[in-house]
Amino acid sequence: MRRLDVLFFLICTLVGLDTIGSVAAQGPQGLTWMAILAVAFFLPYGLLVAELGSAFPVQGGPYVWTRLAFGRLTAGVNQILYWISNPVWVGGSLCIIALSTWEEFFTPLPGLWKYAAGLVFIWGGALTVVQSVRVGKWVPIAGALARIVLLGFFLVSVVVFALQNGVHTLPAGEFTPTYVGFVALVPVLIFNFVGFELPSSASEEMKNPRRDIPLAILRSGFASLFLYGAPILGILFVLPSEDIGSLGGFIDACKAVFTVYGGSIAADGTVTLTGAGAVLGGIAAAGLIVGLLTSGVAWAMGAHRAQAVACADGAGPAWLGVISEKHGTPVRVNLLSAVLASVLFVVALNLTEGDGEKYFAAGLGLTISTTFISYVITFPSLLVLRRKYPDVNRPYSVPGGRFGVWLVTLLATGLVAFTVVVLIWPGFGVGWFGTDGSPADSLPESFAGERLAYTLTQVVPLTLFLTVGLVFHALGSKTRKSRR
Repeated sequence: MRRLDVLFFLICTLVGLDTIGSVAAQGPQGLTWMAILAVAFFLPYGLLVAELGSAFPVQGGPYVWTRLAFGRLTAGVNQILYWISNPVWVGGSLCIIALSTWEEFFTPLPGLWKYAAGLVFIWGGALTVVQSVRVGKWVPIAGALARIVLLGFFLVSVVVFALQNGVHTLPAGEFTPTYVGFVALVPVLIFNFVGFELPSSASEEMKNPRRDIPLAILRSGFASLFLYGAPILGILFVLPSEDIGSLGGFIDACKAVFTVYGGSIAADGTVTLTGAGAVLGGIAAAGLIVGLLTSGVAWAMGAHRAQAVACADGAGPAWLGVISEKHGTPVRVNLLSAVLASVLFVVALNLTEGDGEKYFAAGLGLTISTTFISYVITFPSLLVLRRKYPDVNRPYSVPGGRFGVWLVTLLATGLVAFTVVVLIWPGFGVGWFGTDGSPADSLPESFAGERLAYTLTQVVPLTLFLTVGLVFHALGSKTRKSRR
């Protein structure tokens, strides 16, 4: 992997097409909070990972950093959370948006067809991840280019749509940040700001990780802010705020603006695409599905490799730590992840009785909370490794000395920890100290009045995942004993 490969890889991981609608659904203040969190989280997080990735460029990345800082048990359990969030994500929000996009632009998927299509999506990604990095790296590159083309074409179409039909005005007051908006937006905004550490999981297959990781982080950070923020603004211009849904916001906006090439919007808001509009809509829908698939693939390439390194190190069963001689990838971890994603997809679709919005909300919330709990342990590694290994060559160091290290660590760790709290208990802090709002209103719309049901969708799987981490550690005892 060369410098440009790492840049495209990061763009593919950072620009999340599955959460654009969730941010747009909160109105213009979503853009305000995105700007605030870019400074308060994105920048500190990027500085933190740039130092860790360039100072400790070893296979396994985040797992190795955490192990050096806190030991194998903590790092192993933590790595389980980091790894398992990928099959939850692929079998959850990525899969449901891909299916919704297909149904919106192509054809309905009744009954068993929905299950079949979901499994094709999951296993198509799994077979891609199995390939060698030399081959597999082209998938994130294709995903990054698909994002640039899709979002660029969408923005051009928004301009054409605005010239023909006008746009919805966005009053300045709606950009004012509120606490209610913050607790609703912080999970999805920060989730789309993470992924910088993923290339470090394959550091030994990078041309020059000490040089390329910091540069790729800087460049991809600027690119992702534009590629993520501009479409959200476009959605707000095109759709009435009350019609923007977390699941279908971006899909609906695409369909609406493509009417400029052929089609119409009825008085009740129903969109019909014809002629060139239908053709271009279909191409854009295919691009969106490719973008979703490559998001899962890019994260899997990093998270799965780190899990294999953990198992080979004695933090899990040794057979999962085997790297294929043919492909140079952790094939067993990749296939196990696909099985887990398939099971989660089928079970979740049944539990929600096919309710896409409910399935999407529960799956995305669990993906983010699982990932962020692992970050609560990984991020403080910077402080510990600065103390334990002061003489390690650091091609890039967080500026500001000891104060700078403490500042970026506290900001990054504090915000992800807070995010976990508001995901498990939506509305945390709303209505406190005489402020406006009700905590119940912060629940996802699909779980309105069902706080217990929503909480169980988060707490029960998280408890199970932590248990799996402890079981994996026990299964790795033979490996650990052989190394004494």
